[in-house]
Amino acid sequence: MTGEKGNKLARVIPEGSLSDKLESDPKLDSTSQKRIGDQLRAMYDELVQQPVPDRFRNLLDLLEEKDQERST
Repeated sequence: MTGEKGNKLARVIPEGSLSDKLESDPKLDSTSQKRIGDQLRAMYDELVQQPVPDRFRNLLDLLEEKDQERST
């Protein structure tokens, strides 16, 4: 049995067998693992390419100044 969610099809687990499924070790098939990994890599790559916000850069500069003051 499948339920449609967006463009993807999701498998629906009948409630009676749900407790049996939860008691066993959770496992994903290799296709699902690959899809999740690809999506995480794409999200991470996009995040890394974004510039550091000015407020964070200012905080980092202040921390660096304080660190230099302590070491002298």
